[in-house]
Amino acid sequence: MKTNEASTTGEIRVCQKEQAPRKTALIKFIICSLIGVLFFLTPIFWDGEWTIGIGVLASLLKSVISENTLPTVAYILVTFSAVMTLLVGIFKPSRIVTDSYLSSLFYPTKIWFILRIIGGIFVNFIYWQVGPEWVYSSNTGGLILNDLNPVLIPFFLFAMLLLPFLVDYGLMEFVGILLSKVFQKVFRLPGRVAIDAMASWLGSSAVGVIITSQQYERGFYSARQAAVAATNFSVASIAFSLLIVSFLNITHLFLPFYAVVVVTALSLAMIMPRLPPLSRKKDHYLVEGNASTELIPKGISLPKWAISQAVNKAERAPSISKSLFRSLFVLLDVYMGLLPLMFAIGTFALAISEYTPIFTYLSYPFIYYLDLLAIPEAAKAAPTMLVGFADMFLPAVLGHAIESELTRFVIACVSVVQIIYLTEVGALILRSKIPLNFLELLMIFLIRTIIALPIIAFFAHFVVF
Repeated sequence: MKTNEASTTGEIRVCQKEQAPRKTALIKFIICSLIGVLFFLTPIFWDGEWTIGIGVLASLLKSVISENTLPTVAYILVTFSAVMTLLVGIFKPSRIVTDSYLSSLFYPTKIWFILRIIGGIFVNFIYWQVGPEWVYSSNTGGLILNDLNPVLIPFFLFAMLLLPFLVDYGLMEFVGILLSKVFQKVFRLPGRVAIDAMASWLGSSAVGVIITSQQYERGFYSARQAAVAATNFSVASIAFSLLIVSFLNITHLFLPFYAVVVVTALSLAMIMPRLPPLSRKKDHYLVEGNASTELIPKGISLPKWAISQAVNKAERAPSISKSLFRSLFVLLDVYMGLLPLMFAIGTFALAISEYTPIFTYLSYPFIYYLDLLAIPEAAKAAPTMLVGFADMFLPAVLGHAIESELTRFVIACVSVVQIIYLTEVGALILRSKIPLNFLELLMIFLIRTIIALPIIAFFAHFVVF
């Protein structure tokens, strides 16, 4: 009898020992996920506009430093990246070339090497106001240095450091399983893509691409899933949408505007994965064995299985200090690799828009398309359909003087759902390992625009106006 009691007591102790790590992992999942939700997915009304936690931190950082500090930081980072890349490319020191991390920072492939050097040259022209005017003009390189980078540098800082709370401790698994059936049927994607979309929608489209890229590089997304998520779920944020409607003088139409944007974006997310080039992408993984099937075993409820998988993820996750340390390396990679690319590609794209009639010539077919859709002032509106490929704000700049409120409404909606802008999202995708090249991004941009226009025009004619 005593033997049986002792055996039972021993089993209970073993069971308690096994449950202890699960409780710790559950607490880690809950606390870390709440931090991630607070900073990335919780709308906060701050300083007269809606933003998210990392947006507040970025604003606070900007408020305590001088106006010229962040452009100077961008200048130093891009110049340092270009000089180091040039020196490593010439002398090929073995310590850097053979180190997987250092080589990714300073020993890129030939095309990225060239673009980094161009970015370094451009940032010096822009910062010192020398060289060709088309490089340093306030509407080209000056826009990137003085307007775009002061927003992105602090945003990237806090986004990279806090991103582990969103992706490393079970929240992606929890949401992915809860939304798995809907996303698989409707978008042919895992449910965890919802996190990418929400982070973009509430924060910044750049954050959505970064999350997608990291998930792909760690083997959670296939090549096809990453390509689809990056080009369909990195939606422009609410804050940017408010800026667009304000600039186009249709602030009073913000609610119907955003409703149309949501409907159009969801429609595009259902259609685009079924069309080339996205439909041709393969379900290949960079890292095998990490992909979640999100299948639910029989006899287990959906919420229980979601919590179980989230806890498993939290149990395997590195310590918070290790995750934050790893994030510092990712942040350096963004600063060293992405910023020069933005100056190189972004300056060229903006200069083409500002100093050449190329976008005007290319937009001629859109005049007939807009006429067919009964959009007033079609000739003036047509160029706005294409310049968004260079920068997200250019359609609003070109369309500001158009008299027709309906046309300005259409321009605002189209500019937000186009998603792929070379000065931000496009550069991020090209810099990442997501298998999309420049021509494919251009094709996706054009297809999105062509499909979005009749949807937006329908709502504009028959619902809003």
